[in-house]
Amino acid sequence: MRNPFLAGAAVVMTVAALAACGSSADGNGPEAAGVQRPAASGPSVPGPSAATPTPAAPTAPATEEPAVPGPSTPPAKAEGPRTPSGEITPATGTFTKRQKEYLADRVPKGMDPAAVLQTGQETCDKLRYLVKADRDTAVGAIATQEIPDVPAAVAGLCPQHQDLVDEAAYTYVDGAHTGKALRPGVYRSASPTTHCSWQIEGTGGKELASGTSDTGKSRKITIPKSARTFTSTGCYAWLPEGVKG
Repeated sequence: MRNPFLAGAAVVMTVAALAACGSSADGNGPEAAGVQRPAASGPSVPGPSAATPTPAAPTAPATEEPAVPGPSTPPAKAEGPRTPSGEITPATGTFTKRQKEYLADRVPKGMDPAAVLQTGQETCDKLRYLVKADRDTAVGAIATQEIPDVPAAVAGLCPQHQDLVDEAAYTYVDGAHTGKALRPGVYRSASPTTHCSWQIEGTGGKELASGTSDTGKSRKITIPKSARTFTSTGCYAWLPEGVKG
């Protein structure tokens, strides 16, 4: 389920993009001072960026487990023939060492490497805006993959946001989580909708805890060691308490 807050971010970032195109990962991003999270309600909305729309992140099936905490996901590789790293050069100017590392094995033959680089820079711009407005929303957007390819962009272009990627690895998104995917602890919901519900079950399907929330405000839950299944619907993402990367 898409995060309603990202719809507001899309409007702000689209206006900012029209006012100043070609922003870089090290440039000044949209100012988020005073931005408040709108009420999380209503139907699904467009993705976080009008310039680069992304499809809604599917709800995880009951047998799917979230990513196990660990090293950041390696950069995605471009499909098909790729431009050798030594041949990746911009039409004008030069690429920095970090930019070249990000572009390695990511530029399809015949594509302008600056276009690939711009995609990564836009990802960093979105993170910079979201973390200023609401850090939990930024982490949730990474965990749900509403902002795609974040680990690669952060590792190569904006490493100052690595703590967000690290925390997202410990986050539960909407769906069913079972077995080794369960990690006991206290979790808070990030930007839940007004139809948020959850259930925790133990051995034999015995209900250990459940609840609902129609306020759109963050809630806290505790997943005990005896839990065997945790199911979340309409809560967007659950972030671990006390984890800041």
